[in-house]
Amino acid sequence: MAATTATCTGCSLLCDDIEVALTEGRLSHVKNLCRKGYAHFQSAFTERTDPVIDGEKATFDQAISRAAEILKNAKSPLLYGWSNCTLEAQAVGIKLAEKLGATIDDTSSFCQGILVERILDGRIPTCTLDDVRNYADTSIFWGADPSNSHPRHLSRFSYYPRGEKRQKSYEEERTCIAVDVRRSATADICSNYYFRVPPGGDADFMEAVLAVLDGKIPKVADKKKMIELGTILRKTEYGVIFPGLGMIYSMQDRMELFQRLLERLNEITTFKVIPMVGHYNMRGFNELLREKTGFINRVSFRGGSAVHGPEHGVIAAAKSCDAALVIGSDPLSALPMATARALAAVPMIVIDPHRSLAADAARVVIPSAISGLEAGGTAVRMDGVRLRFEPILKTDLLTDEQILTKITEAI
Repeated sequence: MAATTATCTGCSLLCDDIEVALTEGRLSHVKNLCRKGYAHFQSAFTERTDPVIDGEKATFDQAISRAAEILKNAKSPLLYGWSNCTLEAQAVGIKLAEKLGATIDDTSSFCQGILVERILDGRIPTCTLDDVRNYADTSIFWGADPSNSHPRHLSRFSYYPRGEKRQKSYEEERTCIAVDVRRSATADICSNYYFRVPPGGDADFMEAVLAVLDGKIPKVADKKKMIELGTILRKTEYGVIFPGLGMIYSMQDRMELFQRLLERLNEITTFKVIPMVGHYNMRGFNELLREKTGFINRVSFRGGSAVHGPEHGVIAAAKSCDAALVIGSDPLSALPMATARALAAVPMIVIDPHRSLAADAARVVIPSAISGLEAGGTAVRMDGVRLRFEPILKTDLLTDEQILTKITEAI
């Protein structure tokens, strides 16, 4: 039995302390996995797919050749997904988009991208998860439920662990606050510091917090509890806000208000922001595309130069593209029905380790190795820290990077 340490790519925490034992090349024992990570590791043995062309089994070479043919003949191809791919695969994908004059977009264009962009531009202050563990005494989960979305978040970084400056128990030195439309599992942990907001009410809640910080009476029903929150925020030494999709969707057109709240908090004390990114390397794609084009998503290379705009996001581009390559995502299960139908109506190529709705509707399916289990590479954690990981299982499957390289060479 051989023992090794692995990195879990089940979410954007990229936990790199997973202890794994292998017997005859198969997993026989794992330690430190959360329930989400366990399901991810088990996925190596379930719902795998074969190369497919038009619903019929094919060889890898045939599938790659057919994928290249579809993309080469397309006038307005869309390359979408990327958030569950390594940086190495993403880099090849961006080069492929340039070569094709294609539109390229990832999952951030309809979720955390609006916040990640402001962080990368320096408009919103951020920190690392290690800073959170070492220094944070107040963590605010806003429209997020890490107990379910990132199960080891509280235990590794934000609430339970001891850190460089936080050596006492979490009940003594850390305060956990939840702001959400429902009482989630994380809100239960926060106990008395759960603040319920109605759907779409996040902006009003921010206005109330700003009022309290300025010594005014907030326009809320429970004024006493809101004033108590203001006291906690003022006494905070190092605070971190973790916005989830609940807050992002509510504040799409009001992010300036969130920035104003952060500015006010940082006039009083120190407050940082780490977005609760879901997929393990969404932020990596944002950083990589920004380095290449100046934009984090929604880019078209049609005409030879990078152009950015909402018309190049997957929601709009799905309606105008005449071919699509999907990788590191399942848009048919995640996007609105109209968008899913538009993608299913064009020749679609899916590169994925597993069977999915997108794979079932695809013209061409190319199975790939699972990053972190069967393939190594580099990824960017939700806080911007780059991590390198190695494969722990042997496979004959090609990596995403290798498949994309072969398609690029065949065009």
